[in-house]
Amino acid sequence: MEKINNTLLGSRLKELRKSAGLSQVEVADRLSSRGYIVKSGAVSAWETGVSQPNSEQFLTLCDLYGITNIRQNFREYFKIAPVDPMNELNQEGQQLAMNYVNLLIKSGDYMKRQRTIRLFNLPASAGTGEFLDGDDYQTVVIGDEVPDSADFGIRIHGDSMEPRYTNGQVVYVHRTSELSDGDIGIFYLDGSAYCKILHKAGRKLSLVSINSAYKPIPVRETSEFKVFGKVVI
Repeated sequence: MEKINNTLLGSRLKELRKSAGLSQVEVADRLSSRGYIVKSGAVSAWETGVSQPNSEQFLTLCDLYGITNIRQNFREYFKIAPVDPMNELNQEGQQLAMNYVNLLIKSGDYMKRQRTIRLFNLPASAGTGEFLDGDDYQTVVIGDEVPDSADFGIRIHGDSMEPRYTNGQVVYVHRTSELSDGDIGIFYLDGSAYCKILHKAGRKLSLVSINSAYKPIPVRETSEFKVFGKVVI
């Protein structure tokens, strides 16, 4: 993004969000559904000028708020740079620049990486527990913000993993059946799916929440228990 006055831009983003009838949590949720890892606290930081969204997040916000002419709506908040540096070049210079761009594209070394991943629609419960339906998912496009080790995404439900993970947030998971003590994972336990911390005490296992309001859930010898994977972001 161009250099901007964070405070002024934040105020404008807050106005647009309210005009769109969205809460900060809803904005974070919709950004997460499009593959961006965003918490409601980040939306608040943008609106108060503590930080600013990156270019892709900013464009997505404009889409959420119904903004089609970005420069017209945000001109007073931007220190406007030339619209296109190519306009400063003559025809020969533009051709040389495009030749170089084409070489970079053909090399493949400088392209933005994107891939698709499964995002499960039935959330793993971070509260009471809900069964993870392995066939109910959508395919979403993700970029470099998601680690290569991630095999699938899942939307958290509940508040037991706050403040690290909030209700509705998408987390990305590396599929594995082996976790160490203290790892955050997605688990199946007696008919329900959970996002929890695995705690090992000798041969005894329990699933622990970050939110201290929730008691650990013991994994008993008679329990039907499975590890779906490790949360990597």
